[in-house]
Amino acid sequence: MSSSYGSLVKEAIVLLDKFIAGRQCLDDFMEDVSKDLQNMDTLHKKFILDVVSGCTEHKKLLDVVINVFYGQNGKCLSRGDRSQFVIICYLATFALDDLGLQRFSNIVKSLDIKKMHTFLTFFFTNLTTWIQQEWNDIYDAAYVEKHWIGPLLRWRPEIDILMDQLAVKMSRGSQVKKAQIKTTEPQEFSLTKPKPPPLPMPELIPQQEKCKPVPNSTYRAPKEMQMIEELKQKNHQKSEELLYEANIKQFRCVNPKKSEHTKKVTPVVKEDFDSKLKFNSFNSSESPSSNKSNSWSIKLNSAAILRQGALYDRQVEEELQRMERLVEGAREPSSFLQWQKEMREKDLQEELAKIERRRLEGRISYEEAAMARTRIMERNQKTAQLKKEETAQLMRRYAEKRLQEEKEMRDLVQQVAEGHKNSKTAKEKLQKFKQSIVKEVSEQGRELLRQALEEAQAELSRKFEIIHEIRAIESLPHIRVGNFDDTETAGHKLLGEMSLAELKERLALLKEAQQTEQQEKREHILEEKQNKKQLLLEQLDTIDLHRRALAQAAAIRKGERKARLGFQQSVTQDMTVLALQRKLEEKKHERQRLKQIESKKAKTSKQAAAHTVRHTETHNRKGLKENSWEELELSLERHIQKDTPYVVSPTETLKT
Repeated sequence: MSSSYGSLVKEAIVLLDKFIAGRQCLDDFMEDVSKDLQNMDTLHKKFILDVVSGCTEHKKLLDVVINVFYGQNGKCLSRGDRSQFVIICYLATFALDDLGLQRFSNIVKSLDIKKMHTFLTFFFTNLTTWIQQEWNDIYDAAYVEKHWIGPLLRWRPEIDILMDQLAVKMSRGSQVKKAQIKTTEPQEFSLTKPKPPPLPMPELIPQQEKCKPVPNSTYRAPKEMQMIEELKQKNHQKSEELLYEANIKQFRCVNPKKSEHTKKVTPVVKEDFDSKLKFNSFNSSESPSSNKSNSWSIKLNSAAILRQGALYDRQVEEELQRMERLVEGAREPSSFLQWQKEMREKDLQEELAKIERRRLEGRISYEEAAMARTRIMERNQKTAQLKKEETAQLMRRYAEKRLQEEKEMRDLVQQVAEGHKNSKTAKEKLQKFKQSIVKEVSEQGRELLRQALEEAQAELSRKFEIIHEIRAIESLPHIRVGNFDDTETAGHKLLGEMSLAELKERLALLKEAQQTEQQEKREHILEEKQNKKQLLLEQLDTIDLHRRALAQAAAIRKGERKARLGFQQSVTQDMTVLALQRKLEEKKHERQRLKQIESKKAKTSKQAAAHTVRHTETHNRKGLKENSWEELELSLERHIQKDTPYVVSPTETLKT
C-alpha cells in the first residue's frame, strides 16, 4: 500500500496541472475526475481527490511558501515542477499525521531527490520565522500555532533523518557519475596507412519553404463569450442571495414584536410632549447632568461658553421682568400649565393605545395570511399530484415511441453505410483543393515580407541621416563666459539699475523690517488671548452658579415626574386591546391545528407516491425485457440469412 503512494502522487500532480491550466469550477472538475477514476480502488481514488481538492482550498497558504521558494531558486527550477512542490507542502502541513513518516518518505523518494531535498530544507528552516508570520496574517495566530506549526515541529527530528538519507543518496549518485567518466588513452600515429579517398559531397536536397503558421487567434474562443458567462454567473448568484433574504425576513407590517420605527418614535413623542410644556420660564428649564460644582460633563469651547453665558444673562433679565410684572399685579399661568400638562399626558396615552391596537391587528392579519397560505399550498399539492400522474402516463407512451424509432434508425444506418463507398475520390479532390489554397497563401506571404523589408531599410537610412546631423551639431565649439564681478552693474543704462552686492544688502534690510513687524503682531495677539481667557473664566463662574440653581429646581421637579409614569398600565387595561389579544390567541391555535393536519396528509401522500413509483418501475422493466428478446430474435434471423440467403425466416412465413 505504501509503495503505491508515489504513483498516486504523480497522478495527483498531473490532475493539479490540468486544473490550473483549465481554470474551471472545482466541483465540475472533481466530478469529471471521479468518473475517469472509476476503475481505481476506492482508497486510492479518495487519496487523489483529497489531495487535489486540499491543494486548491488552501492555495493562499501554499502560494506563500512556493512563491518565495521560486523567487530564491527559480534559475535552477522549471515552472512545470510547481505542482509537485505544492502537493509535498500540502502533505507535510495538513496530512503528515494521517500518512505517517514511512509513506511520506516513500512519496518523497519516488520524486526527484535533489529538488525534494532543497525544498524540505527551505521549508523547515524558514517555518518558525517568516512563514509563520505570513500565515498569521491570513488566519488567527493561535489557530496556526496549534494546528500547523506545533505538529510540524513535533515531526522535525524524523524529517531531519529523512533529509540526511536524501543527502546520502545524492552523494552516491554523484560518485557513480564520476566513476563512469573514462580517461582518454593516447594512440600511436599510423604513417604507413594511406588515406582513403574522400567521399563526394552529396547534393543538397531542395527543401520546401515553410508555410506561414496559422495564428493562434483562429483556434481561440472570443473573450466576449467568457465575459458574458461570468456576468450570468454573478447575476444568478445575486438573485439567489436576494431570494434567500426575502424568504428569511418576515413581513414588516405584521411583525409580532414592536417594530423599530415604533421603538424610535415613542421616546421622540415623549420628549416632544415634555418640550412643549417647557416655556421660557426659569422653573421649567432642564436640570444639569451632575450636582457637583466643578465637574463639567461636556468640554465646552470658547464660543459655547460665551453663548451659554449670554443665555443665562438673558434668562436672569427675563426672570427679573417677570418678578416686576408680578409686583405690579399680573397673574402667573401655573394653573393653565398644569391643565395643559394633564391633557397632553391623556393624548399620549390614547396614542400609545392606538399603536398597540395597530400592532395587534397587524399580527392578526399575519396569522390569517399564514392560514390562507397553507390552504393554497394544499390546493397546489393536489394539482401537482394530478400532473405527476399525467406525466407518468406520457413518459410510458414516449418510451414505447422511442423504441420504435430506434429500430427504424438502425435500418436507415445500414442503408446509408452501403452508399458511402465512393468517399475516397471525394477526399482526394478535397486534398488537391487544399494544396492549391496553401500555395496561393505562401505567395502572398512572400510579397508582404518583401514590402516589410523595404520599409525597414528606408526607416534605417532615415535614422542614420538624423544621427549624422546630431553629431555635426555636437562637434561645434561652445562659447564660454568670462569671470563675473558682483559689484559692477550690467550696463543696460536703466533708471533703477543695481549691482548684485547692492541688491543683496537691500534684501537683508527688508527682511529685518518684516521680522520686527511680525514680532509686534505676535505681542498684540498674545495680549488679546489673555483678555479673552479672563473673560471666559468669568463666564464659567456665572455658568457654574446658574447650574447649581438649576440642579436644585430639578430635584423639586423629580417628584412630580414619578406620578406620570403610570400611563403604560392604562394602555394594557383598554378593552379593545384585550379583545384583540384574545382574537390573536384564537388565530394562533387554529393555525397550529392546520399545521398538524397538513403534516398527517404529507405522510399519507409520500406513501402513495412510493407505491406508484414501484408500479411504474416494474412495468418499465417488463417492457424492456420484451424489447430485448425481440431484438435478439431479429439478430439471429439476420445471421441465418447471411449463411443461407434462400431460406425463408419463420417470421415471414407467419406474415404470409
